[in-house]
Amino acid sequence: MNATATGIGITRLGQIAVTTKDVERATAFYEDKLGLRLLFKAPPGLAFFDCAGVRLMLQRPEKPEFDHPSSVLYFSVPDIQAAYGTLKESGVRFEDEPHLIARMPAHDLWMTFFRDSEGNLLALMSEVSH
Repeated sequence: MNATATGIGITRLGQIAVTTKDVERATAFYEDKLGLRLLFKAPPGLAFFDCAGVRLMLQRPEKPEFDHPSSVLYFSVPDIQAAYGTLKESGVRFEDEPHLIARMPAHDLWMTFFRDSEGNLLALMSEVSH
């Protein structure tokens, strides 16, 4: 991947905000179920996680127009079948099972979709070598 900045100098995604109804419940989901490392909490009701160098911020909606599910976050995992099994056993609600999305020259792209504790749609993705 080329990290050379173009345009205004953007080189990576720095932070993603996820809207929650209950920050403590969501914090437990992202820490205990997904195994993300909690970086810190800050008032009023914010929680920050590290996801391979990208910060994930959980927050309650500041205004009514922000009170909706987040964009889909795709978490990359090395073994989608194993990750699916582990999360399903821990009570995570899946929308489907891992399935092939596309055959690429060097790998196959697999995905499965699930819901967090707040109803946000999330996904696991895995690039499986041929």
